[in-house]
Amino acid sequence: MPTWLKNQMRRAYYEKNRYQIKLLNQCWFFYQKKEAISKKR
Repeated sequence: MPTWLKNQMRRAYYEKNRYQIKLLNQCWFFYQKKEAISKKR
């Protein structure tokens, strides 16, 4: 997981910002899927 994403996730959990947590979670799954596709090529 990229450092910038870890930091934002940590901040969102600390502030109990549910919207931000959901958004970052979607970003992470999108990022993982994109990386998996690019590694298959």
